[in-house]
Amino acid sequence: MRSVVLDTETTGMPVADGHRIIEIGCVELMGRRLTGRHYHVYLQPDREIDEGAIAVHGITNEFVQDKPRFREVADEFFDFIKGAQLIIHNAAFDVGFINNEFALIKQDDRADISEHCSILDTLLMARERHPGQRNNLDALCKRYGVDNSGRELHGALLDAEILADVYLAMTGGQTHLSLAGEGADSDGSGRQTASPIRRLAAERAPTRIIRASAEEIAAHQARLAAIEKAAGAPALWSQQETGEA
Repeated sequence: MRSVVLDTETTGMPVADGHRIIEIGCVELMGRRLTGRHYHVYLQPDREIDEGAIAVHGITNEFVQDKPRFREVADEFFDFIKGAQLIIHNAAFDVGFINNEFALIKQDDRADISEHCSILDTLLMARERHPGQRNNLDALCKRYGVDNSGRELHGALLDAEILADVYLAMTGGQTHLSLAGEGADSDGSGRQTASPIRRLAAERAPTRIIRASAEEIAAHQARLAAIEKAAGAPALWSQQETGEA
């Protein structure tokens, strides 16, 4: 299956108040592996960006002044996502904005992307698996051990890369396909952008094996002896080592 992990940044919220998309970031997965293909664009929204939104993603009005408008990139963006499974965190938010952008340029046949793509919402998935807990992207990174150390501000492509790792961890697959902050670049605006998308599995060095010292082994045996004395029976660990369990 071809999947596209997608994220957007906007001028604010909600879309009903006339807010617009100012950044789209997508990374492609095939067979649960990054292909190296991605789609990324900043957009001129033809409206002011809310101060609250700037505090979240750091994208300023000045930065987007010379960027293309959505109608200029609509075809290439649609071609990238068409027919894919879209993996989105809080999909209702991003899908609502994307549908609105197509509607504004009178592309009514594309104004409901669910007719062209299947949509998987990782926020709903996380809420089912971890009810009553925080399930935003930062919380999921911490829960699943995904490195998000380069995420000082939100960014669509960076967040899409991180979400790809989180999604694979949540669904029991390979993780660390693209780690946030590794080899991060600057786009000239002073903000971090996503690191180059690489197949890290092929580049990782062999795992280093660190063996216990004689002192550590002795301390381990002493601890097992203390457990046995207190419990009146050998520790489960000792039973496994001797084949009794």
